Amino acid sequence: MKPFAWIPTLYFAEALPYMAVMTLSVIMYTNLGLSNTELALYTSWLYLPWVIKPLWSPIVDHFRTKRWWILTMQVLVGASLAGVALTLPTAMWLRLSLACFWLMAFSSATHDIAADGFYILALNEEDQALYVGFRSTFYRIGSIFCQGILVMVAGWLEQRYGVSLAWSITMLLMAAIMVALAGWHFVSLPSEEKQVKGEGLKVKGSVLQPFVETLKAFASKPHLWAAVLFMLLFRLPEAQLAKMAQPFMLRTIGEGGLELSTTAVGFAYGTLGVIGLLAGGIVGGWVVSRNGLRHWLWPMVVAISLPDIVYIYLSYAQPQELWIINACVFIEQLGYGFGFTAYMLFLVYFSQGERSTSVFALCTAFQALGMMIPGMFAGKLADMWGFQTFFVFVCACTVITFLVSGLIRRDLKN
Repeated sequence: MKPFAWIPTLYFAEALPYMAVMTLSVIMYTNLGLSNTELALYTSWLYLPWVIKPLWSPIVDHFRTKRWWILTMQVLVGASLAGVALTLPTAMWLRLSLACFWLMAFSSATHDIAADGFYILALNEEDQALYVGFRSTFYRIGSIFCQGILVMVAGWLEQRYGVSLAWSITMLLMAAIMVALAGWHFVSLPSEEKQVKGEGLKVKGSVLQPFVETLKAFASKPHLWAAVLFMLLFRLPEAQLAKMAQPFMLRTIGEGGLELSTTAVGFAYGTLGVIGLLAGGIVGGWVVSRNGLRHWLWPMVVAISLPDIVYIYLSYAQPQELWIINACVFIEQLGYGFGFTAYMLFLVYFSQGERSTSVFALCTAFQALGMMIPGMFAGKLADMWGFQTFFVFVCACTVITFLVSGLIRRDLKN
């Protein structure tokens, strides 16, 4: 089949488990009664597969085909989603559902490796450039579907069947979608993959040799420690904010939250929030293409930092008007989308040179680690201090974002 038959659905499928692990799990566990400390700690550990993904990417490259890995991981994702659904009504629902989310996270991270590799192997360079827009667009559509539509569906079901059953039904619906996508890809994915520069099964040497070579290439980069600090700490405020923003929206007024319904949260973050995020990213890419990242670095740092203030306002004012809350979410996500452009472009610039693809994958591992560790402690801080002081602390952490941005600015050529 032609690439358009499988590229949109492949990247839609790539988005679903990632958003389920990173977003749906937080909302679900909040509504099921976990404290901020518990849900932040448990769900932050789910970042680990993306942190250590470079360790087993050589296995995906060397054994079996990318097509086999894609189909297998999609079935495993479907099975883990069904596992979450079936374990929620049990007495050990927390441990068992977390185990299923762990399986989902590892399957999703492995699927990312295989899908990106398959895209390169199945298409020539002209087609890769032609379809890259469809690839990113349908990934974003999958994100909107998951954290917007599915969250609103879960909220509607909560009002009728209770929290536990509502999320069981939602997870079963996602499982059915993933299995259907696996069936479609069994039919639509090309069965032959061309070999590119030693890709595939016929590779000489140790399985770990590519990873060792990648580490050498990574370590040889100039001003390495400045770059690593930037990768880890640029998103320090956002790593904490992202973990607590939705629980803050869902908690009761007495708990310092806004007491929104699950449906309202899904609309705020899954529709308006995503629109703001995409618009900020598009504008960020456009302005950098005209004047270069060095010219726009500080405006982007301000954009990703200053809008965090809206959460201080929300935590103190606790407005009940949805339009005010939605406007604040839109503003924060718009600034984040614009500012995050600087982060991703720096990773691209830093990765240029020898083994650029593998070095970039290693950079994304540092990116995931930078989200994982601060997120683990965000819930504890919110419980200790309350949301008001917590959001003030988050805004204070933006000073670190400015400091690490100053470290790497000298390395930007344009």
